[in-house]
Parts: sequence; C-alpha cells; structure tokens
Amino acid sequence: MSAAAQGGITLFTLGGTIAMAGRPADGVVPRLSGAELTAAVPALASFELDVRDAHAVPSSNLTFAQLYTVVEEASEAVKAGAAGVVITQGTDTLEETAYLLDLLWPHPQPLVLTGAMRNPTLAGADGPANLLAAVRVAASAEARDLGALLVFNDEIHAPRRVRKTHATSTATFASPDTGPLGQVIEGRVRVLTHPPRLPALAIPSSAPARVALYTVTLDDEGSLLPGLADTHQGLVVAANGVGHVAAGLAPVLGELAQRIPVVLTSRTGAGSVLTSTYGAPGSEVDLLNRGLVNGGLLHPYKARVLLRLLLSDGADRGRIAEEFGRRG
Repeated sequence: MSAAAQGGITLFTLGGTIAMAGRPADGVVPRLSGAELTAAVPALASFELDVRDAHAVPSSNLTFAQLYTVVEEASEAVKAGAAGVVITQGTDTLEETAYLLDLLWPHPQPLVLTGAMRNPTLAGADGPANLLAAVRVAASAEARDLGALLVFNDEIHAPRRVRKTHATSTATFASPDTGPLGQVIEGRVRVLTHPPRLPALAIPSSAPARVALYTVTLDDEGSLLPGLADTHQGLVVAANGVGHVAAGLAPVLGELAQRIPVVLTSRTGAGSVLTSTYGAPGSEVDLLNRGLVNGGLLHPYKARVLLRLLLSDGADRGRIAEEFGRRG
C-alpha cells in the first residue's frame, strides 16, 4: 500500500537549490533525488512519505504545462488518501509557482511548497530544515482548508501575498502586506490567521495565453509597447507608486486596453493600486477610466500568473475584472 493510501505525505521534487550537488568551484547543478533529500533529514523517518521525483530543473525552466501536471498528480495523491502534499523546487520562481498552484488547488488537504537558499555543499544549508517544516505543515490539521502554502525559514506564508525579497538571504520570503500566516515553533505548527479561501480555478485545456509584463520607469516613452497587442493576449503594467505613469504613456496604455486586457499594478512590492485619489493624466483615475483593470494588492508577477491563467481559460473582460476584484 502506498504512503498516500495510508494517510501519509506525498513529496514531489522539482530540482532547485535544495537538490543541488557537485563541486562549488565548478557550479552546482540539480542532482539529488527525493530519496537523498529525505535521507538527509532523520526526523522525517517519523512520517509516512511517498517520494516522487518530477522535474529536476532550475525553477526558471519550469513551465505552466509542467505545473499543471504536478497539480493533477498531487490531486490524484490526495484522492488516493494522502493527508497532504509537499513540493520542493528552486526559489527563483517560487513566489509565482506557489500562487499558480494556489489558484488551482481545490482540496482541503494542504499543498506546501518549499526550497532552499543555501545548497547542500555550503555550511548552514537550509534545505533540510525547510523540508522538515514543510512536511510538518502538510501533515498538520491546522493547515487544512488554507489552499497552497509556502513554508520557509519556519514561517508559513500565503502564496497570494508572499514575495522573494532578497537574492541570497535565507529569510528571503516575506509577506509585506500581511506578514506570515503562522510559524513552526519547536516542531509545532501554529497557524495564527486564516484568510478567506477563494474557489479554485480550472486548469485550462487550451494553449497558454501570451501575457507581457511591462515595468514603468522614469521618463518612460513606452517605445516597447506599440504592436504588443498583435503578439500578446494580455498585459500587466507595473506602474509607479499607487498606479501612475507619465502623462504621455497613458494614451498608449489606453489604446492597448481597447484591444487586450491590461492590468494595472504597482512596482513597489507592497501596497495597493488606488482607485480614486489622484486625477491627473497618467494617474490611477485616468488609467482606470481608459479601460485598465485594477490589480489591487497583487504584485505584478502574481497578476501576470492570474491574467495568463484566466485568458488561457477563455475569460472575457468582464470575468477578468471580476476575478481581479476578488483576488487582487
């Protein structure tokens, strides 16, 4: 009988720093299997684990299609009896993949993502501790009905809000707007807040939509934007502050918004796009009046994930605005 059927935890390994090996002088690469990862954490022996090696690649190489497959296989695992699922991967895109999986995860069983910032060849490698904490969260009754979760540095984060905030720190993951949902303290899972859970979205059956991400900068004339609607089905704008661009850029974005969905977000990394405070040309009022969709509190990377998922599922402008209103 599989571990899943016994109410254990199913572990999917997707490569990344946590699974790196080799000589540091030559550059480490993904080599460690799930069995090798778990063998390095003696405390995991007390859990029933069903270990499955999936895509042993750096997280920058992961695709939506691969992640759809992981969601489907994880769903099959919980249907077969698994109490929870853990996914290990690289941290470069972890904030994006966690959000994508959270949007798609329909089950009460926890789906927990983790990784590492220090590879196993370095002193103080954080992978074993993160993996153990993630398994503990996945096995915890407290984590049920929270959707997908990101567990790192003994903190439990909601994918909707978590961000990678530092290139090398082991405390890189933070949720600037809300803080973590909970912590793992002396091996005990403590969930301190329970945000409302939204219904899961469907895995699209059609080809992924092409969605661009454009970051607004000082003295930005928007020379990269003309013709974008001919090559992409959607656009996310990472605007200044609370949703501002140069006055000359506003008509360009407005014209694009008449052809494809354009979502307005903030490049700052925390806080919300506003709706009705500033009224000058290029302000949030001006841009929303030109047809841009308010991305709310969603970071541009998260907004791109949501917009691409919706467009791939055939969502029209009305549904896109509604979903961003609920999830942003």
